[in-house]
Amino acid sequence: MTDFPPLKNDLILRAALGKKTERAPVWFMRQAGRYLPEFRAVREKYDFFTICRTPELAKLVTLQPIERYDGLLDASIIFSDILVVPQALGLVVEMLPGQGPYFPDPLVVPQDIDNKLRKHVNVYEELGYVFEAITVTRKALNGRMPLIGFVGGPWTLMGYMIEGGGSSTLAKAKTWLFRYPEESKRLLQRITDVCIDFLIGQIKAGAQMIQVFESWGGELSPYDFNIFSLPYLTQIADKVKTQLKQEGIEPVPMTIFCKGSWYALESLSNIGYDTISLDWTIDPAYAKAITKGKVTLQGNMDPTVLFGDHEQIRTTVRRMLEAFGTGEKYIVNLGHGILPTSDPENVKVFLEAVHKVGLELDNKTIN
Repeated sequence: MTDFPPLKNDLILRAALGKKTERAPVWFMRQAGRYLPEFRAVREKYDFFTICRTPELAKLVTLQPIERYDGLLDASIIFSDILVVPQALGLVVEMLPGQGPYFPDPLVVPQDIDNKLRKHVNVYEELGYVFEAITVTRKALNGRMPLIGFVGGPWTLMGYMIEGGGSSTLAKAKTWLFRYPEESKRLLQRITDVCIDFLIGQIKAGAQMIQVFESWGGELSPYDFNIFSLPYLTQIADKVKTQLKQEGIEPVPMTIFCKGSWYALESLSNIGYDTISLDWTIDPAYAKAITKGKVTLQGNMDPTVLFGDHEQIRTTVRRMLEAFGTGEKYIVNLGHGILPTSDPENVKVFLEAVHKVGLELDNKTIN
């Protein structure tokens, strides 16, 4: 563990742990990315995974939204990608312009688990560049806000590894679940083990909060989610915290995001995560009723609201904050990642509205 500058803004950490906050903290998924012209300028010089694998470049783009929206963000998230885990397992992943991730040689049959994947993954050898990026970025933040690390959920990563990229149906991956259920569980366990080691390494490197992105969770039925997603998400929360405690390291707050898995809110609130991130299809009142105050809630503005005019953005922010409440157990975010064509100026309007409305509502509560 490295010595880091003292933290000056711990608002999001307090919110994640259910402590009182003077306003609702805010950050958003894909915070560093293609909607920013300064990021696109870097991408003109370097390919996507070169940025991920070069700590100084990862630091540079992680800090871009922090510098642009000075004083408006309460957390930074390290620039990386969930698909570095399949890479660590031995698969080639490319990021193709206009297409997204592409696996030239995906998993096709269960024998590929042994034939194409590394049997043992040393995350410090395969993913050390992420750890170094976290350390140098946290130092560069100089205590301005916490730094978030992340990993993809095992089912989501399995989907990419079999589909060979993005998919609208996940037909190939789902075929595995129903034709090769035991082999699917073995693959999910292999991925889970790497995710656990990877998150522990990120925390040791300086990550002050963690998010698990089960982005394709909603592609599973409730029954199948309980078999092929929930047990592995549970393991991640349990084993990361247990192993850290065994090493004398204080666990950090952990967030779970299962896009589309509205039916799993109650289960997700009972498996050891501190925060549940919600997509925009979940009503705040429903989420609060189901989770019963056991976890902090995060979200959940539809990212396409940022395509509206300024007044619409402000109105939506006010309605969202009034629904969730701002004093405790709430973190403002989008319901998924910001879209690449979003206007950076509209993002500023969103962030300013969160601050203004959050303070107004909190003062009303106090008075």
